[in-house]
Amino acid sequence: MKQATCKKLQEIGAFALAGGCTRKRMRQLVEMIRAARDYRWIAVYKIVKDEFVILAGTGDDPPAYPRFPVTQGLCGAALDSGKSIIVGDVHNDPRYLPTFHTTRSEIVVPMRNEHRHILGMLDAESDKLNAFGEEDRQFLERAGGLIAHCLH
Repeated sequence: MKQATCKKLQEIGAFALAGGCTRKRMRQLVEMIRAARDYRWIAVYKIVKDEFVILAGTGDDPPAYPRFPVTQGLCGAALDSGKSIIVGDVHNDPRYLPTFHTTRSEIVVPMRNEHRHILGMLDAESDKLNAFGEEDRQFLERAGGLIAHCLH
């Protein structure tokens, strides 16, 4: 991973540990993650009972599905497999639940607690095809690990 990316992760981790997990701070954290790699949209979804519920997202427009069953969407597929999912063209993936009509590619990363139990998902979307690669996966998995404690 590039040195600049590692520095951004350090900043995200320090911010996450310094001040708790209020809604305002969660919005600041997702914005830090978005800005670190110039993503179009980032959100954190927490698993509440049998649903994914958005805790924080970037931008002013709410997603089409602020809550949905854990069996649906790419988040549901990532929960089922326990692994990150990268989709280069969401319009060719039947699991995709449209967040914004302009989304073309998406990466969903499971967020785990210290016991490796999945508590939620870190979701990044782009309006470009094939926008996410291995470096994005590594970055988002590490960022998700740094803020997973906010999902307890």
